Amino acid sequence: MRFLNSILIALVLFSSVFAQKKYVIKFATLAPERSTWMKVMRELDAEIRKATNGAVRFKIYPGGIQGDEKDVLRKIRLGQLHSAGFTGVGLGEILPEVRILDAPMLFKNYEEVDYVTDKLFDEFSQKFRKKKFVLLGWTEVGFVYVYSKKPIHRLEDLHHIKMWMWEGDPIAEATFKALGVNAIPLSVTDVRTSLQAGLVEAVYASPLACLSLQWNTRVKYMIDVPLADATGAVLISERMFNKLPPEYQNILLEKSREYMHRLITLSRQDNQVATETILKNGVQLIKIPAAELAPFEEAGKAARRSLVGKLYSSELLERVEAMVQEFRASTETQ
Repeated sequence: MRFLNSILIALVLFSSVFAQKKYVIKFATLAPERSTWMKVMRELDAEIRKATNGAVRFKIYPGGIQGDEKDVLRKIRLGQLHSAGFTGVGLGEILPEVRILDAPMLFKNYEEVDYVTDKLFDEFSQKFRKKKFVLLGWTEVGFVYVYSKKPIHRLEDLHHIKMWMWEGDPIAEATFKALGVNAIPLSVTDVRTSLQAGLVEAVYASPLACLSLQWNTRVKYMIDVPLADATGAVLISERMFNKLPPEYQNILLEKSREYMHRLITLSRQDNQVATETILKNGVQLIKIPAAELAPFEEAGKAARRSLVGKLYSSELLERVEAMVQEFRASTETQ
């Protein structure tokens, strides 16, 4: 009888310890503390805590305090961090073919972006799993535009401008090569001083990034032709994800995707407001004439083709391009 009581007590103690087990997901992002990004992440954290009765929570490291995306990725692989928000550059370090979503001149509007990313979500989820990561949701930086000190009305105008290029980004390198532009590779942190010193005369970024980095104070023109839609995503290491009980895994997957959808909506609103602010503060918007758009689009196609075998397969490129054409055809008939 005493032995039986001992077993019962041990079972109760074990159950109590199991019920109290906590899971802390260490999450890093380059987004600053007061940004929309952080606001949504704090809301997601609160929702996850509520849905799991406090068993699962995020410990968030904002503002790049854990380093750039390569630093964060290394720390995740070492187990020092578990999750992060990545841009396409960071995602490409894990799964190069995801850079298809950053391909130049591929999308013309956000409806096309949403159509393709929704179709590819499950496929890329499986591919990230093979790389030991779990895709929690897409995010995005937004459409990327060229900002310059000199007016640009046609592709030839770009050939006479000292253009900045994000150092080490194969997408940017392929894009500017196809455009016939000898871009100057620099880290993001060197761009503002290089603009001020005249070492570069044009940059590219989403409106919000341009405004946040204060590049808009060093340029005069914004070119109304998006080079690409800069994608992003939130990932968690498979090692950490597998530590969660199945019911918590499902909650994390469901709530993360829901809140990342919300983040995308808010980020697009932020970019619109940033554009209005940039223009109101003196930057002039240049609309490229329709007759001059063809060379940009042809260069985009050439750049996308040049990345086949380096980042993604010909089959994936053709399939994604077909998705875009499929969506455009469906909207034309409505």
